[in-house]
Amino acid sequence: MTALPAPGPLGTRPEPDLDLRLDLDLLGGDHGDVALVDGERLVTYGELAGLVAARAAALGGTRRLLAVRARNDLDSVVDLLAAWARRLPVVLLGADDAARHREVEERFLGAGDEDLHPDLALLLSTSGSTGSPKLVRLSRANVLANADSIASYLALTTEDRAITSLPIHYCYGLSVLTSHLRAGAAVVLTGLSVTDECFWRLARRHRVTSLAGVPHTFDLLDASGFAERDLPDLRYLTQAGGRLAPATVRRFADLGRRRGWDLFVMYGATEATARMAYLPPHLAASRPDAIGLPVPGGDLRLAPVEGQDLPDGVGELVYSGPNVMMGYALERGDLARGGELDELRTGDLGRQSDDGLWEVVGRLDRHVKLFGLRLDLGRLEEVCTVPVRLVEHDGRLHAFVDRPRSAAAARASLRAATGLPHGAVVVHTLAAVPLTSSGKVDHAALRRHAASAAREASAHDEGSGPVTAERLRDLYAVVLGRPDATTGDSFVDLGGDSLAFVETSTRLAGLLGDLPARWPHLTPVELARRARPVRAWTTLLEVPTVLRAVAILAIVASHTDLVDLMGGAHVLLAVAGYNVARFALPVEGRRRRTRAILAAVAAFAVPASVWILVAGAVTGDYRPTTALYLNQLLGPDRWTDDWEFWFLEVLVWSLLALAALLAVPAVDRWQRAHRFAAAMAAVVGTVALRLVLVGWSTASLQEYAVATAAFCVALGWAAAEARTPAQRAVVAAAVVVALAGYFGEDTTRQVVAVLGVAALLLRRPVRVPTPVARLLVPVAQASLWIYLTHWQVYPPLEDAGHPWAALVASLAVGLAAARAHRVLLATTRRSGPPRAATLRR
Repeated sequence: MTALPAPGPLGTRPEPDLDLRLDLDLLGGDHGDVALVDGERLVTYGELAGLVAARAAALGGTRRLLAVRARNDLDSVVDLLAAWARRLPVVLLGADDAARHREVEERFLGAGDEDLHPDLALLLSTSGSTGSPKLVRLSRANVLANADSIASYLALTTEDRAITSLPIHYCYGLSVLTSHLRAGAAVVLTGLSVTDECFWRLARRHRVTSLAGVPHTFDLLDASGFAERDLPDLRYLTQAGGRLAPATVRRFADLGRRRGWDLFVMYGATEATARMAYLPPHLAASRPDAIGLPVPGGDLRLAPVEGQDLPDGVGELVYSGPNVMMGYALERGDLARGGELDELRTGDLGRQSDDGLWEVVGRLDRHVKLFGLRLDLGRLEEVCTVPVRLVEHDGRLHAFVDRPRSAAAARASLRAATGLPHGAVVVHTLAAVPLTSSGKVDHAALRRHAASAAREASAHDEGSGPVTAERLRDLYAVVLGRPDATTGDSFVDLGGDSLAFVETSTRLAGLLGDLPARWPHLTPVELARRARPVRAWTTLLEVPTVLRAVAILAIVASHTDLVDLMGGAHVLLAVAGYNVARFALPVEGRRRRTRAILAAVAAFAVPASVWILVAGAVTGDYRPTTALYLNQLLGPDRWTDDWEFWFLEVLVWSLLALAALLAVPAVDRWQRAHRFAAAMAAVVGTVALRLVLVGWSTASLQEYAVATAAFCVALGWAAAEARTPAQRAVVAAAVVVALAGYFGEDTTRQVVAVLGVAALLLRRPVRVPTPVARLLVPVAQASLWIYLTHWQVYPPLEDAGHPWAALVASLAVGLAAARAHRVLLATTRRSGPPRAATLRR
């Protein structure tokens, strides 16, 4: 395979070449008309033809396969058009999909190019293909016919301007480009998301007339406030890339009617170059369940399906037209083959209604048979009472939700709709439902995850067998809810946080026998190489896990007057700063990192707020402002029950301040370049703030105040960033200096805090007796709920002279509350009554 050589400076003209014969039939505009908008640059058709000619001249005349790694930018468009002009076949790939590049190159790389069929123009990945590359072979005639057909039913003119809301390496996004250029219209190039305000400023400034989207795009439009946007030049929206719910079609159609634009719902496939049918916009509100009419030049028919008990008038939808692909390419030799298809069997089940409109009612490969029941997974997804995605694996129905509280509701709804036994429905909670690069649900990834979950559960139950990278990958995929996990992804890469940290580290230690200090940053491949024999009588625990358990035990034991070991809450502040530095700060991208910090705050702040509100309403002990973490700002300056949650208030506002600082681009860049220095700067700054406000020692409520206790969070951050012995020595000294005299005359409290915070500098996990570990791990996992609930549990028992009972009861209630919280997340249904449905055929 030959990749395109580096382009010359844009705007240069080709050297005279008498043999240069270029086909510019995709450029349908006049010389002075605008063809492309790239940033602030307006590129006319004349200028674009010059850029294409210059680029084509650099390609030479030898026919060969070219790889274009496309972005939504001018260089990529010129590369593609130059290859087209030279009649050189192109395989179009996403610029960032390195794994796909390697797969395609390995399979289709060939020394000779004489085996390329003369009609071959373009190779595209199918939207659902995974594993071995499967490419769609398209001819010049396919591409031109598709572009002309789209331009016809959209009535494109030279006044139209589209914007690249989809990637141009995806057939839908590419068809927007080709149809507009073919019609002499213009395209605004951008890689921005529709959730970005800059995208909409660009659309307004350049008077964009159309926007294309897949179903996921329409979800993003809803989330970004599209309904309220002022877009006076918008003429229409187009939708394809999967079925959009009829209610959503109707809602957007009604919105367009009010705002003066049309909605075109379309049906297509890469195998048809892009489009096969469209729904005339005046029918969108009344017939939102239809795919409409065949595109100009195309035709639809039904083929009978053997072995399926289908209703009358339902069959496989078959399309014919000049845009039907030449065929698939599975290996290099397939590139020599000519056109092999007159029509395309879509794999969709369809029917034609009495009004002549076509409808898709299911898909052949989404019909499964379980326990003697024939099920339509697409239809099941529609009638389930919560959003769910379904696949079949190993004789079970696997359901995927992205909200933990939806799990039980999904299982109950699916069982009611199908009659399947309880064990036949397996529900998985994911961080997010995986999508393909074109924005469609990645069912192949879901099937892989179902298989990973089955393997991981089996291995976990057996507790034996070799520790392989694949087994560790399965563990990550299941614990973190990441179907896309690979053996090359670390815990941090996959977005692991402090909530998943305890379970993941404990299970890894049980498998590996020795947990490396930097395990969150190591891949399953690297971890598998370090596996050692497991010692049955001891268990490795991460230091933060031990500290969380010991600190909360010390807090409760001190409050019940069993011991006097105060200072544990300040240690927990440092542990929180340590975990944020390990799991949120390494996230790539300033905005993604800010969101990671905010997500870490929400994970403990939201349930705690709910608890404080409920407890306050029942007991009258807490004001609503306490639940909003505003007690120190709006509450009394003396100790009251509202001060019991000072620890959470310090943590919330410290982390929000960190998120705000790192949201500043200059600060973000400096922190990434100087990670240890930035953490130490935070230590110095927070200690200095304390000195300015209260001096070296604290008194009364000062040790609980946000401004004077935030340095503990900064110390934890610095401990996480200390990588060398010298850095660890600096942090150890800072811990001693910062805490010296902080608690006044309470030397014991100072020693507890110093030892606890300094323990974070131990880079390796500690080995504890397995029975002890089995007690510490659940306590560490429930530490938040033990802290929240013990205020209501221990006082009556302590007052009655039963301190040990107060301790045990506090732990038991906290553990039960943590368990109840997990169950509540898994069982609380979304609003709305269940809908019964029978989907057996």
